[in-house]
Parts: sequence; structure tokens; C-alpha cells
Amino acid sequence: MQNKLSKQEQLRQSQAEAQALIDLPEEKVTGEVRQRINFLESEVTRLRAELGEARKRVSELVELADRDPLIEIMNRRAFVRELSRVMAAVERYNFKSNLVYLDLNGLKAINDNHGHAAGDAVLKRIGETLAAQIRQTDAVGRLGGDEFGLLLTHTSTEMAEVKMSQLASIISAKPMIWNNCALQVSISYGVFPILQGNCIEETLIEADRAMYAQKQAKRQA
Repeated sequence: MQNKLSKQEQLRQSQAEAQALIDLPEEKVTGEVRQRINFLESEVTRLRAELGEARKRVSELVELADRDPLIEIMNRRAFVRELSRVMAAVERYNFKSNLVYLDLNGLKAINDNHGHAAGDAVLKRIGETLAAQIRQTDAVGRLGGDEFGLLLTHTSTEMAEVKMSQLASIISAKPMIWNNCALQVSISYGVFPILQGNCIEETLIEADRAMYAQKQAKRQA
């Protein structure tokens, strides 16, 4: 950050000096002054280009810091930040939105029987499937391990449940082929409405509890 500020200061100084020389009366613009103006103009151009590259690099690093290292979706930090943004909007405008906490069933067996490379491939496939099945106004993130989060905005809890039922069917219906083996996984999920007055942690905990309840019900079925 210090280097960036230094270049900005250099740019301001070069621009100010160039402008001061340009504003000189014509009779005072000697050949040496003209050379100095040309040098300062090229220096301003160079500094602007370097600042542009620096800003681009900072933007790329920020984006990388928000991405899961395995899957091209949000990591937990970025997802929680997006949840905070949606919760603030719900608090202000009182529209319906839901948080979905999602967990994979069967990933441990895949890791044990086929190796972690197979498990990683499954995680990537699930992340890509989730991202492809939601709207641009929604969000998906990996919360850790085999757990994912979805934000379904401007959607009633009933419609969120329908959407998740459809997603569960899509994932279960198409096993992934790995080294000529069909890798079958399913999902358990919990849907919890984003309510005015609730905090982030409370909302995450309640959605996690709803997911765990569904997972337990499947085991007992």
C-alpha cells in the first residue's frame, strides 16, 4: 500500500509541475523548459500506467482472497460477508430471502475408497452444479469441508424448499464417473428464512440445525 501511495504522490507532483510550466508566459518557455514539459508529460503517462496495473493487481488479489481454492465459488469469509449484506437489505426493505446450509452425504466413503483426488473432483462438481442452478441475484459459497451455503434472495421459504428439493434430485440422479467408477453422493440441506432482527451467527446456526435434522431423519428412515 505504501508503494501505491508513493506513486500517487509522484503523479500529483509531476502533474502539478507540468501544469506550472505549461502556464508560463510564452516568452519564458525556453528550449530547456520545453524539454522539461515533455519529460513530465511522459512521466505522468508512465505513472498512470503503473497505477492502473497496481489497481488491477490489487483487484485480482482481493478476488482471489474471496474464492475457494478448489472451486470457483465464494469461500466462507466472502459468503458470510454477502450474507451480512443481504441481511442488511432485508432489515431495511423487508423482502423474503433464505439461507440454505448444505452438506454432502457419501464423501467420506469416496475419499476412503477412491482417494482424496476423487473427493476433490466431486466437491468441484457439486460446487459447479450449485452455481449453475441459481440466479445471478443468489449466491453460493463453500463453508468448509463438504459444507456449502446458498443465499436465495427474493424467495419465500416454501419456494426455497422446492428449489432445494429439485437440486437434491439433480445431484442424486447423476453420479460422477471417476476412473470408470460411478461416484454417488447426495445432499442434506436446511432452509432458514433471513429474518429482521436476527444476527449472522444465529441465522447460520439455525440453518445448520435444520440441515442436521434432515440428515438425521434420512438416517432413521
